Amino acid sequence: MSTPSTGPAAPTFSGFPPGALSFYAELEDRNSRDWWLAHKDVYERDVREPMLALLDGLEEEFGEAKLFRPNRDVRFSADKSPYKTHQGALVGSGTVLGYYVQVSADGLRAGGGFRAASTAQTARFRAAVDAPSSGLELEAILAALRGKGFELLGEQVKTAPRGYAVDHPRIATLRHKELMVTRDFGAPAWLSTRRALTMVRDTWRAARPLTEWLDEHVGSEGAEGAGARR
Repeated sequence: MSTPSTGPAAPTFSGFPPGALSFYAELEDRNSRDWWLAHKDVYERDVREPMLALLDGLEEEFGEAKLFRPNRDVRFSADKSPYKTHQGALVGSGTVLGYYVQVSADGLRAGGGFRAASTAQTARFRAAVDAPSSGLELEAILAALRGKGFELLGEQVKTAPRGYAVDHPRIATLRHKELMVTRDFGAPAWLSTRRALTMVRDTWRAARPLTEWLDEHVGSEGAEGAGARR
């Protein structure tokens, strides 16, 4: 008796080919629907398929990923370029908190954190930073990540957020409305090999203490209240 077919196996990740970076380098100069349609096969072969294979290789440890659409939302933007000049993906809570990876003309970037989707989410973040126990825990996590070469990113206010003193011991972190940490790898020779998966995996593992802290104290955009995991 023959064994029932379970469908084709997912492709094994073997790196991002040079064509992925050159695709986005050209797109930056020729960002139009006509150009995209003429080169869509390159996007599928050199960008989308390798990214899906990368995410498949990480799914068992980190969970299912969301691959972001290549189209830009231009409804409220002065820039009407129709396509993003990078391909990104997120593993985590909703669409704003978790582990991130992207490929662009500049190469590979990976990291983790949260992008604020509401003022309530930012308020939960700041309340947890303000609290001595959770705030000191976060500062230790961020210090360790900086020591490992991560860059801290995220929109900030210039002075102090309303309700917090300018001399607060954690004022630099309180200024953040959102918080991400990233590693920019550029385009090393290993980008076109399976080592790229190892580098993203190691980066996400290093960022795990931060994403777990954020998941506990901030939650996804729909979370109600602080300290509740969603």
